Amino acid sequence: MPTPTRTRRRSTWIAGGFLILMVVVSLGSLPWTLGSSGRAAARFEAANPAQALQPPSWGGSHGLLGTDRLGRDVTARLLLGSGISLVVGFAAATTALLLGTTWGLAAAMAGGRVDAVLMRIVDVLYGLPSILLVVLLAVAMDGFRDRTGVGSGGASGLLLDLATLWIAIGAVSWLTLARVVRGQVLSLRTQPFIESARVVGVPTGRLVRRYYLPWIAGPIVACTALIVPMAMLSEAFLSFLGIGVQEPLPSWGNMAAAALSELNPVQSRWWLLLWPSLLIAVTLIALMVLGESLRLTIDPRQRDAAT
Repeated sequence: MPTPTRTRRRSTWIAGGFLILMVVVSLGSLPWTLGSSGRAAARFEAANPAQALQPPSWGGSHGLLGTDRLGRDVTARLLLGSGISLVVGFAAATTALLLGTTWGLAAAMAGGRVDAVLMRIVDVLYGLPSILLVVLLAVAMDGFRDRTGVGSGGASGLLLDLATLWIAIGAVSWLTLARVVRGQVLSLRTQPFIESARVVGVPTGRLVRRYYLPWIAGPIVACTALIVPMAMLSEAFLSFLGIGVQEPLPSWGNMAAAALSELNPVQSRWWLLLWPSLLIAVTLIALMVLGESLRLTIDPRQRDAAT
C-alpha cells in the first residue's frame, strides 16, 4: 500500500510534468500558431467562414479540436492562450510575493503606530471593489491608446493588455499574503530563539534573513501558489466582462466567455467551452498540488506532521 509521502511525490511529479509539458508545447508551437508569413497569416486569427463551427476531427482539415464561429482554429488559439494566461498568473504572483512579504515584514518588525497604519491601509484596500479598480484602469488604458496610438494592435496591444491585467490583479492579490506574513512574524517574535538573538544584538537584516524568512517560507509559498490560480481565474472573469486581453488575441478566459453564446438547446457546440474550461481546471489543480508539495518540502514542521 503506497504511503502518503509516496503518493504526494507521485502527484507532484505528475503536476510538475503537466505544467512543464504545457509550457514546452506552447513555446514549440509558436511558429505554427503564428504562421510562416507573419502576423497577418496567424492561425489563431485566420478566419475561414466555410469551416465555421466544425466539431473536433482527428483527420479533418478544419482542426484537431474544431473551429469557432469565425472558422478559426481552436487548437492554435488554445496554445497561444495558454501562454497569455500563465504570464498573467505568474506576474501577479510575483508581485504579490514581493510586495506582500515586504509589507507584512515591515509592519510586524516596526510595530506600534507604523504597524497600525500599514495594516489599516491593507484593510482599506480590502474594502475597495477590485472590479471597479479594473474598470477604471481599462478606461485609462483605452484613453492612453486613443491619445498616443500606442498599443492599438499587434505586440504592443498584447503588452498593454497584459500590463493592464498585471497591474489590476497584482494591486489586490498581495493583501492576504501581507496579513499572513505579519501574523507569522508576530508569532515568531515570542519564540525563545528569536528573543535570544535579539538580546545578543543580531542586526535586524540578518534576523530577517536567517531566522524569520526560513521559518515563514512554507506559508509564503502556499499563499503564492494559490495566487497563481486565483489570478488566472480573475483573468478569465475579466475576459468574460470584456476587459483585458481583447480579440483577436486569445486567452482561455475570453474563449470560454465567447463559447457561452454557443450553448443552446437546439445545437450545442460543446467543444468551444469544453477545451478552455478543461485546461483551466487541470492547470489550477496542477498548480495547487505543486504549491502544496513545495510548502511541505520547505517547512519541516508541516512535512513531519504530514508524514
